[in-house]
Amino acid sequence: MDCSRAKTRDPDEWLELTPAFSRPLATQVREWIQRWEPDLEETIKWNMLCFTGRKLVCGMSACQRHLGITFFRGTELPDPARLFNQGQETNTMILSIRRTTLHDFHRDAFRSLLRAAVRLDAEPALPPPPKVKREPRPMPDFFAVALQKDKRAAAGFASFAPTYQREYIVWLTTAKREETREKRLAETLRALAAGRKWLDRKSA
Repeated sequence: MDCSRAKTRDPDEWLELTPAFSRPLATQVREWIQRWEPDLEETIKWNMLCFTGRKLVCGMSACQRHLGITFFRGTELPDPARLFNQGQETNTMILSIRRTTLHDFHRDAFRSLLRAAVRLDAEPALPPPPKVKREPRPMPDFFAVALQKDKRAAAGFASFAPTYQREYIVWLTTAKREETREKRLAETLRALAAGRKWLDRKSA
């Protein structure tokens, strides 16, 4: 389920080039964000439509079969409606919402989440949350073998802090199909050989 890879810096053009399935979802969520938080600035980063205040607040990834809504400080936000369903296993502040439809989406809860994110972004003096210590994620055998065969990728992986290594390991081990796992592995090796972290793995 590949996400939009449109090579553009224009938000309107980005939306026009999104996959047909997720375009109406992205259009609706963008309209909500613009209406509720009109002071946020739109930019394109990592092929995502991002909304920025002082710093990045949230962003959207338009994919072939779903829409992803990412909050860059998601772990610091209250989520009583449990909208977040992606990213809990990674050791970062980023959490995401993956949707295939908006028919049963809790719009009021999403609006509250967005408002909380904007308030958080506007408070530079707010202390960071305590770090959550997680058990190390074991290295999967297939990944270890691949790194042994690709010295540049192995060097790139070794240069990263455990947090960034974990992002790749989680991504690889959560693939449900063999075909998906092989595709992610190939993408991982290319990104690591170029010295790119998981979030920047698709950068040119």
